[in-house]
Amino acid sequence: MAASAANKDMGTGSIKKLMLDLAVPAVVAQIINLLYNVVDRIYIGHIPGIGAAALTGVGLFTPILMLLTAFAMLPGSGGAPRAAIAMGRGDKDGAERIVGNCFTVLVGLAVLLTAVFYFASPTLLRMFGASDVTLPYGVAYARIYVLGSVFVLVVMGMNPFITTQGFAKISMLTTVIGAVINIVLDPILIFVLGMGVRGAATATVLSQAVSAVWILRFLTGPKTQLKLHPANMVLKPKVILPCLGLGVSSFVMVSTESLLSISFTTSLARYGGDLAVGAMTVLTSINQLVSMPLQGICQGGQPIMSYNYGAGKPERVKEAFRCQFTVCVGYTVVFWLLLMVVPQVFAGIFTSDVELVTYTAWAIRIFLAGAFSVGFQISCQQSFMALGQAKYSLLMACLRKLILLIPLIFILPNFFADKVFAVFLAEPVSDILAAAITTITFLTHFNKFLYGEKK
Repeated sequence: MAASAANKDMGTGSIKKLMLDLAVPAVVAQIINLLYNVVDRIYIGHIPGIGAAALTGVGLFTPILMLLTAFAMLPGSGGAPRAAIAMGRGDKDGAERIVGNCFTVLVGLAVLLTAVFYFASPTLLRMFGASDVTLPYGVAYARIYVLGSVFVLVVMGMNPFITTQGFAKISMLTTVIGAVINIVLDPILIFVLGMGVRGAATATVLSQAVSAVWILRFLTGPKTQLKLHPANMVLKPKVILPCLGLGVSSFVMVSTESLLSISFTTSLARYGGDLAVGAMTVLTSINQLVSMPLQGICQGGQPIMSYNYGAGKPERVKEAFRCQFTVCVGYTVVFWLLLMVVPQVFAGIFTSDVELVTYTAWAIRIFLAGAFSVGFQISCQQSFMALGQAKYSLLMACLRKLILLIPLIFILPNFFADKVFAVFLAEPVSDILAAAITTITFLTHFNKFLYGEKK
């Protein structure tokens, strides 16, 4: 009954209230989810004597972490909008088949990725720019984290199916529970038991395991509308392929973060050494502070837009987009101002090393100079997904990183004496260009999506 009422509200309730009810818990969940990545680094960066080297080593694990996230998003971010559209059309059975098929893909991917990354991590980390000093810390963290890949993929891939039903608070609790456990275990394992970076990785794996159990209990329990049934776990091409097709854009967005991280770290290791790579570790975490709340806002808007698109209510889709767009842009502009005014405050959160703080504060003003534009980019790109527009979503996902940013990382140093400055400058240039192109493309095609032939 509660789920049915939630779906009725999607089609008739106040858009602003729905956005508030869905987006606030999603934003809180994203911020708390960020703690999984950030808290470890904060504690590691403050380990006496080895903090800076350990932080750099763990930061080199970022490309692998991004790939794990990308594979989780492939079925998760593609399946959730498809399930919402199916619910909007009244096809509950079809939506449940999507849930079951996506779960099967997630488990299969987890098994494969665990085997690959566990054995390949030393070689990969060396390729990413690890030195003899930082490599041991990166390998120690990577191998423990990778062993918990199945929990990571289940949490990131299945949680969107809770949010898309309107249970934003339950979705939020998934990350709250895990994050609290992580925060409590980190200092105990790292400092009290003296496990160092191994303790940080162990704390994260244990916390993700609890979150995974929480999700599965909900999706098989009495409160969910879309149940996870064993009968629906048998893969059906006509069910899973459209989900994967839509999820490809999110996969590309996140997986290219891995390629992007490799491009940055190898270039910075070449031009600036361990200090520049350490700064990049901090910059990556701060960049997540910008982007992850935006993902939460869009997670709140996606079910509303997808449901009403499926139900044939274009004006409600428009209102939901306007609300989402305004909040995303407002958030990034305010955060950008703070970064430009007090960069040293953000740098100091992650490390107590004076040299690294000073260097990172300088880098923030360059690397994040275009952060104000990210709200435009993410809001419009995620709206393509909410409307099931896989081709446009994929193109816009490729634009910023593959077409603009990665080439600029290697091109710009040819035109500047300060090579490190040039590498950092690639980020704001690509941010601003991609945001402008994505926003213009979406706004010029929006009405065609809503009133033309649905794809």
